[in-house]
Amino acid sequence: MTRTAGRLALLFTLVGLAASVAAAYVHYHLLRDPNYTSFCDVSTTVSCTEVYQSRYGTLGGVPVALFGALFFVFTTLLVIIGLRAKGPARDNVPGYLFALSTVGLAVVFYLAYASFFVLKTVCPLCMVTYVGVIGLFIVTGASADVPISSLPRRAFADLRGLRRRPLAMTVALLLVAGSASALALFPREGAQAAPAAPAPLATGQESAFEHWFSQQPREAVAVPNDGAKVLIVKFNDYECPSCANTWRTYKSIFEKYAAEDPGQVRLVYLDYPLNSSCNDNVMGGGPHPYACDAAVAVRLAAEKGKKEAMQAWCYDNQENMSGPAIREALKDIAGVSDFDARYPDVIKQVKQDVALGQTLGVHATPTYFIDGVKVEGGLAPQYFDAAIAYELKHAGQAPR
Repeated sequence: MTRTAGRLALLFTLVGLAASVAAAYVHYHLLRDPNYTSFCDVSTTVSCTEVYQSRYGTLGGVPVALFGALFFVFTTLLVIIGLRAKGPARDNVPGYLFALSTVGLAVVFYLAYASFFVLKTVCPLCMVTYVGVIGLFIVTGASADVPISSLPRRAFADLRGLRRRPLAMTVALLLVAGSASALALFPREGAQAAPAAPAPLATGQESAFEHWFSQQPREAVAVPNDGAKVLIVKFNDYECPSCANTWRTYKSIFEKYAAEDPGQVRLVYLDYPLNSSCNDNVMGGGPHPYACDAAVAVRLAAEKGKKEAMQAWCYDNQENMSGPAIREALKDIAGVSDFDARYPDVIKQVKQDVALGQTLGVHATPTYFIDGVKVEGGLAPQYFDAAIAYELKHAGQAPR
């Protein structure tokens, strides 16, 4: 490997490493905090969260980003060896890197297809890692001058040579141990405990939040409060990961107020599927191909008193959602078997919700209106709780 090729390869591995570490950081916080908002969530079609929380974001429950970070750590070390080593090991490194980047390129093509054509969502950090893999593939492909078929034999010889280099052996063992520890200790998808009711804010935080909340503009939302003091409207998409996260996270909050102030806090779900078949505000099909079907299924289940059970199924099965799966679940949960016959009429109701959302400036899910105060994406649980408490305290007063 020439110095120029080695430096280019190092540049691409470091770029990929930085992006994959950032991606793993984001995914870690998404697993630990359902209300975490990533810095790379620009819109519904440019979003790290949408991709990481899809079925393509994990492998065996482990975030794909973590595997990417480990890949780039290993390839970076190989590049450094190629720049510093002498003799056969130096000549072998470009071949090793080319073989590894070929595998990486296959993975990149698969994930890019899933992102662009299945999810129809662009993940900025993923794009940077793609550049790292493709760049490494091109540079090492031009530098490798040993037959690919000889690489296993050469690798075995180089591994035997590690025994004569204590420092290199130590680094290799640390790399293996660190990789195993990262895979074992990183939070798994679906391993989160059910969120408990949030602790109340400190006095200073509560005062600052209430001041901020009181200054927010309020929209007139044409939804009856049915005698409740506080009306919360959620524009929802059953295939939206953030909608599922807020549903789980806020559940204990609504249960608390249902026990303390029965009937005084009303939550209304309105549909805003991010799919162009029932939402003409979404372009190119939209990122959630089964969201319209899910919205109809929940409405049909509600007629049988099974709304919450169908909602839970939709949120819990986002990764495996499909048209047939929705129909089967609706039949099992609510005994409804005429989904297709009812669909044309019920989808009109969904479109009415969408139309209302469009007049209120909704363009992403979830979007909440807490007594008319618009909150996109939700609030951290303690602040969502504080907003309800504030509205209860000031219910019936002059406009705030």
